[in-house]
Amino acid sequence: MILGQVVFSKAGRDSGRKFVVVGIVDELHVLISDGDSRKIDKPKKKKLKHLEIMGQVPDDLQKKLKNGQSVTNSEIRRALAVI
Repeated sequence: MILGQVVFSKAGRDSGRKFVVVGIVDELHVLISDGDSRKIDKPKKKKLKHLEIMGQVPDDLQKKLKNGQSVTNSEIRRALAVI
């Protein structure tokens, strides 16, 4: 799993929605945010088996997340709207 990667939720209340991986907890869990219902300051912890990897990584988000820079909710929403 890569920081900034776009994923699709397969299970739970948020099933059918796209998210961006904003953190990696361990080998089974990641933190996801969509900038709308799940803000960047309170991301959702989700199991990897409940996510489908879309294979797309917005370059600007990936660079910011890897460098520890702050990412805004609007940047996440904009990246998901393009995909």
